[in-house]
Amino acid sequence: MENNNEIFEVKMKERREMEQLEKIGWGLFLVMLGAIWLFPDSIVPEGTFMFGVGIILLGLNFVKYTKGYHVNGFTIFLGIVALIAGLSSLLGRSVDIFPLVLILWGISIIFGIGRKRRKKDL
Repeated sequence: MENNNEIFEVKMKERREMEQLEKIGWGLFLVMLGAIWLFPDSIVPEGTFMFGVGIILLGLNFVKYTKGYHVNGFTIFLGIVALIAGLSSLLGRSVDIFPLVLILWGISIIFGIGRKRRKKDL
């Protein structure tokens, strides 16, 4: 009985930490959005929003990963797309998002197959 209580307490602690991380992510997003809207377009470079969203999504998943929590592949995917689109815009190069999504989707399929094979071999 004692073991079940310990497992429950650990799960509840993990859940609280995940909720805190989500709140931090939303807080960062709202602060970034407000700051972008506060300043005139002439001051904020085009692509800042997408770049910021990418950093937030990838940063949250990195923190989850370092704490040993499950990371969300979809938000990593979106974070990479947003980061590349924002960075390219900040650098003055336009990148179409749809071809970028197709390329990243294809890469994720290729690596997904490799991961499944390694698990089978073990």
